[in-house]
Amino acid sequence: MTNEIQTYLQVLNELRHQVKRLLEGLPQEALDWRPIHGEGDLATNSLAVMAAHLAGAESFWMKEVIGAQPIQRDRDAEFVTKGRGISELEAMLEAARERTEDVLTSLELSQLDETREVRNRTVTVRWSILHVIEHTAMHVGHMQLTRQLWMAGQ
Repeated sequence: MTNEIQTYLQVLNELRHQVKRLLEGLPQEALDWRPIHGEGDLATNSLAVMAAHLAGAESFWMKEVIGAQPIQRDRDAEFVTKGRGISELEAMLEAARERTEDVLTSLELSQLDETREVRNRTVTVRWSILHVIEHTAMHVGHMQLTRQLWMAGQ
């Protein structure tokens, strides 16, 4: 495994660890709580939704886009996640980690510049990995704010 791929794995593992810490110790009500209800741009997602979405998105990009192995992702279902406990959410994140490690540890350095077709555009494998990191980091920030708002209201 190259240093570059090892670094990507370390960053993703740290981000997943942050997600797990943000879920830690919260009751079910907090996991399903949304700061702003409704539809559209002003609506927010719950911690459970964001954790499920992160696991689904990571699995999609790593396994399906980079690894070219179809998965059974139901993106719409991620955004209505409710009633899932911390252990179930952590299991989803762990499954995503395993998929990511399987795919990334099988790559050679030269494969990072290979291209993939996704959503009517061409991206490199490297870009796809960095996209997962960026996407995860953005939602970790959302989760931090959601948890802070929940805790402030208690």
